[in-house]
Amino acid sequence: MAREFSSLKQLDTPVKILFTGYLSTVAVGYLVAIIQIMFTHGMADGKFGLSIDDIVYSYYGNRSGSMIETKLNGSMKDNASEQERFVIIQWVRDGADQDEYADSGTEKIIQERCVMCHNKDAAIPDLSDFKVLKELTKEDQGATFGSLTRVSHIHLFGIGFIFMFVGLIFSFTETSTIKYKSIAIGMPYMFLLVDILSWWLTKLNPMFAWLVIIAGAGMAISFAFMWIVSILEMWFFEKAFINSQGERYMQWSVYVEGKFRDIGGEDVLKAIWTLIKQSGGFIWNWSVYKGLPLIKSWYTKIRSK
Repeated sequence: MAREFSSLKQLDTPVKILFTGYLSTVAVGYLVAIIQIMFTHGMADGKFGLSIDDIVYSYYGNRSGSMIETKLNGSMKDNASEQERFVIIQWVRDGADQDEYADSGTEKIIQERCVMCHNKDAAIPDLSDFKVLKELTKEDQGATFGSLTRVSHIHLFGIGFIFMFVGLIFSFTETSTIKYKSIAIGMPYMFLLVDILSWWLTKLNPMFAWLVIIAGAGMAISFAFMWIVSILEMWFFEKAFINSQGERYMQWSVYVEGKFRDIGGEDVLKAIWTLIKQSGGFIWNWSVYKGLPLIKSWYTKIRSK
């Protein structure tokens, strides 16, 4: 037997305030996360704003130079003058020899510009240790498998919990059909899994960088949709869903579904589904015949060291 639940507009004011407080807090958190991405990944190519090159440099790496060179021309560009960056990059390209570290002026620049943040007490590479610095002068291969593992499990747990509560609040809405509520609640989890998978795929092959942006945009749209509908139903139900004659508007999902069918949207969905299946087959074949051998080769190298 189906159980009856109160809709958002029927909830007591304290519960509405509780839900609104949570939604507002995670919305601000989401906005700050986007800003943080713009100042980290979004500066990987030295230009503000997220691009395909930013994604490739962040996960696959810029194989034409070293890690430290990529950072100095990207997200760390504003932390040193052009002349100082030139001195460090020239030292790296000359072989990053320890005997030339001080004579070239690189050590002084590192101590003055970098060590204030990159020290032994920070959770980022300690540039006061020459061995750590030396590792950063090698070819830039993007994110390490270790860092991807760490960030992946943090995102899966953290964002999974966020969408669980956002979806729970949205499940009390009444202006959508069960079908579309279920789709809206399930979509962010699908995009989250695709997002995490796309990091690993881009690490192996830069062609998957587009998937990172698509999955991230899908999560953001899912979050914004559930957030807006939930807030409207809690506090602005009569203004948003009741007309001037006091009658309820048609459920938006029924209206959209009809318009979508009229413009041939179902054919588009079928085409997209076919593309997804073909892409899935390609990813599977690539993983089996190229991805796994690459991972095995990497694992063998690690064990041999």
